Amino acid sequence: MTDAEPSSPSSAASADSSCAAVCSTSATAAEASPPPSSVCSACGGPTASISSAAGRHFLGFVADLSHSVRGRKISDPVPPLPQTVTSLLSLLQALTSWIDEIPPLPHSARYGNPAYRSWLARLSAEAPALLLPLITSEELLPAADELLPYLLDSFGNASPIDYGTGHETNFAAFLYCLAHLGLIREEDYPALVTRVFVAYLKLMRRLQITYCLEPAGSHGVWGLDDYHFLPFIFGSAQLIDHKYMKPKSIHNQDILDNFSHEYMYLACVAFVKKVKKGVFAEHSPMLDDISAVPTWSKVNSGMLKMYKAEVLEKVPIMQHFVFGSLIKWQAKR
Repeated sequence: MTDAEPSSPSSAASADSSCAAVCSTSATAAEASPPPSSVCSACGGPTASISSAAGRHFLGFVADLSHSVRGRKISDPVPPLPQTVTSLLSLLQALTSWIDEIPPLPHSARYGNPAYRSWLARLSAEAPALLLPLITSEELLPAADELLPYLLDSFGNASPIDYGTGHETNFAAFLYCLAHLGLIREEDYPALVTRVFVAYLKLMRRLQITYCLEPAGSHGVWGLDDYHFLPFIFGSAQLIDHKYMKPKSIHNQDILDNFSHEYMYLACVAFVKKVKKGVFAEHSPMLDDISAVPTWSKVNSGMLKMYKAEVLEKVPIMQHFVFGSLIKWQAKR
């Protein structure tokens, strides 16, 4: 990880891209394109990254999502949801219901209940049909071939049975592609975070606990969370300029108990405290150090920089990421 305390403030604009840039460059999806391929299959090795333009646009999309929920609680009202967003929620609800239909098997190992492979196999079989309601225009249907790999890679691996920030980034990339195609508008961003991403996070927590998913590429005590990064970005934005809750408030158990259902950052800290035993400063020194930052704005800007450095620019993560016409690959020079 980078320094424990996030660096100096930067606004969503400092990511040097915006939703307008994403949507104004919508792909001509009527032209069928081949499914995206990974860095390894594209160039024979992990020596590439997202091109500078695509990287700025993607990080800008994350920053714009973050900015859209600044000062907002999860329960705050949002504008009427378009079909793509309601279809996303229905998709996540369906995936969540499968957990009850595919119970964990007797298993003695700490990680990797084999029943998860059955859940993932069902996703692979049904994902194409689940994807179609999201695409509201017939001329965009060819884009389904490019969207599908991002969706399939959003929930973890079958072998080894694990999940990490790379999979979470695939879900963000899936949402980015929907925005790139014009299926999600900028005014939908608050709902995309407080409805869709919250539902995704709840689904992933259930999968992690039910099937004992191993953290993929965990930083151990020097990570924020064994599995996630984005809810810390979105959650810190929610708390910017909050009248009472400051970064140090994560040490107040009453605040966690009473407000974690409204603020993702608090929910993540509560989850960490639930699954990790012992002194918080010892098992989560990164989060403990960040709690000393004076403002949520500084936390948020630092989180965006950390996400770029620790996820988007890490070869072990990005070598498995796929690229196509919506998110383009370019070799580093």
